[in-house]
Amino acid sequence: MTRVLVATAVPAEGDAVARAFGAAAGETGETRLPGGLVLRHLPDDTGRRTREDGAGAALDLLAAGVGPALAAASTATALTAAALAGTPYGLVVSAGIGGGFAPAAPVGSLVLADSITAADLGAETADGFLPVTELGFGVVTHRPPPALVRAAAEATGAAVGPVLTASTVTGTAARADLLRTRHPGALAEAMEGFGVAEAASAHGVPVLELRAVSNPVGPRDRAAWRIPEALAALTTAFERLAPVLRSWRP
Repeated sequence: MTRVLVATAVPAEGDAVARAFGAAAGETGETRLPGGLVLRHLPDDTGRRTREDGAGAALDLLAAGVGPALAAASTATALTAAALAGTPYGLVVSAGIGGGFAPAAPVGSLVLADSITAADLGAETADGFLPVTELGFGVVTHRPPPALVRAAAEATGAAVGPVLTASTVTGTAARADLLRTRHPGALAEAMEGFGVAEAASAHGVPVLELRAVSNPVGPRDRAAWRIPEALAALTTAFERLAPVLRSWRP
């Protein structure tokens, strides 16, 4: 089985993923990484726990932190440690909850990225926004393997489309409309996917992004958030996604 690193923003999202593999918080082996990071090793596909040091682990969880910069740094640390140990990862999954663009991605639904795009990486000009690529630098989009996206969508029932990464979460209708105009067809918004994808790309490792929608993208209304329901949907998604991850080969 391909070794898989699942990067979430916060431990609660990681707990939701772990439950899909029959592992609750505190029931997984752990490895300490530089920077205070902790890798959690999930049970293998027979339900057995892996060794405490992660040897034999096929799927690891990392709470990589909030925002693209910290997520990139944390993911790169985990990927580097695995490569130096001679046990590199073959896939990185950015997973968690996020905002959905209505009506295509309603609260409670799942979204798989066919493209992972930095929504606000670039420059404002008198003529509008320019992505950093038009300034002659870097990239703004990473694309997961299409065959893997198709298999994951078939298994989970997730909608497939662009997922945006933003350093500042949308909180107004005007901003939501701007993102729809700038990124036609976008289904969801989160804060870590592009950072995780940048780290994976630097290591030559493919990436996947899965989001459970906890709130609509638009005016900030915490009363409308459905975080427990979204975390439950994330668990269900990984229960269905597990066979795809176990059988996938780069």
